[in-house]
Amino acid sequence: MPTERVEALIAKLDKGLIKTEEILSSLTAEQWNRILYDGPPTWTVRDLLAHLVSGEGRLLDIARDVAAGGEGAPPGFDLDAFNAEEKTRLAAGSPAELLPALAKARQVTLDWVRTLDDSQLDCLGRHPALGEVTLEAMITAIYGHQLLHMRDLKSKF
Repeated sequence: MPTERVEALIAKLDKGLIKTEEILSSLTAEQWNRILYDGPPTWTVRDLLAHLVSGEGRLLDIARDVAAGGEGAPPGFDLDAFNAEEKTRLAAGSPAELLPALAKARQVTLDWVRTLDDSQLDCLGRHPALGEVTLEAMITAIYGHQLLHMRDLKSKF
C-alpha cells in the first residue's frame, strides 16, 4: 500500500493530467497550429503537446534511475538539444495521436510511483533542469512541468 507521501504525489500527478486534458481537449484545430513560444526554435501548441509526451517519458527514465541508486540525468545533459531532437522525432504526430500518448505516459508514471517507498523518495539525483534534488522533487517537477506549460498556453488563449 502506498505511503502518505506517495499518495500525495499520485494525487498531484492525477490532478495535473486532468487539468492538462481539460485545457488541451478544448482547443480548436486552428489553435493547435498557433505559435506558443517564439523561440528559437518556435513551438506551436502541437509541438508543446509532443514535448509533454516526450518529456514525461524521459523524466520518468531519469527518476527510475535515481530510485535504483543511479545519478539521474547524465552530466552535461543538454536539455535544449534533447527538446530539439524530440520535436523533430515527434513532428508527424497529430493531436489526436499525441493526446492518448500523453495519457498513457502519465499512467506509466503513476503505476511506477505507486511502487515507491519513502526511502526511495529521499534518494538524490540529477534532474536535467533543477540539478541535484530528491526523487520526490523530481516527481513533483513532472507535475509542475505540465502545469507550467498549461499556464503559458492559457495566457495565450
